[in-house]
Amino acid sequence: MVRRATEGRPGGRTAVRGARRPELRLPALAPWDDGALEPDGDYDGLEFRERDLAGQDARGARFMDCALTGCVLDETALGRARVLDSVLTGLRGVGTGLAESTFRDVELVDARLGGTQMHGAVLERVVVRGGKIDFLNLREARLKDVVFESCVLVEPDFAGARLERVEFTDCALKGADFGSATLADVDLRGAAPLEIVRGLDRLSGAVIGTGQLLDLAPLLAAELGIRVTD
Repeated sequence: MVRRATEGRPGGRTAVRGARRPELRLPALAPWDDGALEPDGDYDGLEFRERDLAGQDARGARFMDCALTGCVLDETALGRARVLDSVLTGLRGVGTGLAESTFRDVELVDARLGGTQMHGAVLERVVVRGGKIDFLNLREARLKDVVFESCVLVEPDFAGARLERVEFTDCALKGADFGSATLADVDLRGAAPLEIVRGLDRLSGAVIGTGQLLDLAPLLAAELGIRVTD
């Protein structure tokens, strides 16, 4: 397990536990040729390439050792789905329903998504690399060992979520909501810009850089009821 040290109080150091990344080795995959996804479907060792899955209903489905590449997920219903040991590349869609889903040992690469509903979801050992996700709803979700890397997150909603060993690396975090969230070993130093509109009082358990602290100082002062005058 990676451990990253940051300066703590004089005479001591504060360790930030790094996220564990997935180690994926997909088997030889068979192309998926069926016409439509099915609720509670079982998809194992399949490749979904350039498929239009918009509006389809796959609630409760399981995807294991799969690759989804260039697929369209507009309004696709995937609530309570389980995505395991899989690579998702170039997905695009608006209003994809992933409430209470499970993502474990997954790479999400170069996604272009908007209004994705992942409230109550569980993410463990997940890397989100590249792409842009607007209005991501992760309310009441659980994130453990998750890395957001070289991506843009616009108004992500982490309200009520629990984040443990989560890293933001070379990542734009715009208008984030951490209201009522619980953070442990969350590394925000790689977020630029770092914009938090709610939940500054919930950042205990996170680490930020000195420059970020200066940028957040006016908001922190307002949160604490401090008037700053010259």
